[in-house]
Amino acid sequence: MTPEELAGCRARLEDFAAEVFAPLVRSDQRAKGGLYLRGLLLDGRRKSMQPMARRLGVDHQRLQQFVTSSTWPVAAVQRRLARRAVAAVRPEVWVVDDTGLPKDGDLSPAVAAQYCPPLGKTANCQVAVSVHAATDTASCPLAWRLFVPACWDGPDAAERRRHCRVPPEAHHRPKWQLALEMLDELAGLCLRPAVVAADAGYGNNASFRSGLEERQLAYVLQVKGELTAYPVDIEPVTLPYGGLGPRPLPRYRTRPVSLREHVLAAGRGQAVTVDWRQGSRGRMRSRFVFLRVRLAGRRPKPADDGTIGLRWLIAQWPKNADAPVKYWLSNLPADLPPRVLVRLAKTRWRIEHDYRELKTALGLDHFEGRSWDGWHRHITLVTAAHLFLTEQRTDPKAPAGA
Repeated sequence: MTPEELAGCRARLEDFAAEVFAPLVRSDQRAKGGLYLRGLLLDGRRKSMQPMARRLGVDHQRLQQFVTSSTWPVAAVQRRLARRAVAAVRPEVWVVDDTGLPKDGDLSPAVAAQYCPPLGKTANCQVAVSVHAATDTASCPLAWRLFVPACWDGPDAAERRRHCRVPPEAHHRPKWQLALEMLDELAGLCLRPAVVAADAGYGNNASFRSGLEERQLAYVLQVKGELTAYPVDIEPVTLPYGGLGPRPLPRYRTRPVSLREHVLAAGRGQAVTVDWRQGSRGRMRSRFVFLRVRLAGRRPKPADDGTIGLRWLIAQWPKNADAPVKYWLSNLPADLPPRVLVRLAKTRWRIEHDYRELKTALGLDHFEGRSWDGWHRHITLVTAAHLFLTEQRTDPKAPAGA
């Protein structure tokens, strides 16, 4: 925002800050929270402490002390932001994703040479796992986790952990597990998604899919075509008992085939044209094949009679393509219309808009501090700034230009 635009919504910003920073007992901390928000919202290439302080006309130590060494209840602020974001966005789906935050040195918490999604290659970076409330027209982060690489565990990492003040309970856990933990935390606030969406990095993981089903959560997850499944009409078979050992359980005895093979066997003729949203150049549409399949592998666990539940297999097969280009699996109801399935699957695109605004406009990856708590405070404040902008855009009473 320009200074003039920020002045035009100053009253709304002050009301917003008063509500989200209400858990901060000290008035000076609440004031610094509002000051930091203004620094993030003001136009400027860098949103680290010193550039923001110059634009605000204050000593940068006021911002630095608030983020790096002050004690304030980050979790309580995060809870208020999550509730407010769900109320503002009214999400159709929650999207699980992660993004890389490139770093030059090795002294930031959880930094390591690892795959960096924005760069599409291995690089020195931090990786943040996030859950977003999303529709086709609006989205906002609900929760974040800083992924701790395995190299940050063990005695060799003790000095780095001490320097960055990484808490003892923060250890390496898979990204899918961090995502489930965030969903559990949000459920503790009585916030539950109608549908969970994610890319193949999560959808391919059987433990993640199983974790969603154990929590009775609906999902539509992108996967790779190499995953295997049984056809819809297959029946479990019980082998004759030989008299030794446990009795054989009913199981599918034919070889499962890949999702890609299922779709190719159905053929291009099964594809139907579906449009799912209005894009900048008109309606977004493509051709899709919809099949019902039974997933193979250790999960999902078969029922007592050996059957595995049916799932949607959605394959995008453009008219001029020789084979499908994308695949999704879903446990949504069998009678859901194809257009709804595709629209929910495709809603994940909105998160790229989130990350772009969070980074380029609000400085998500501009934090230069070296502490674990400082990173989480900065990420919380950036989320608050993003939510304020989202409310400005979605509220018809917001001033023009917000």
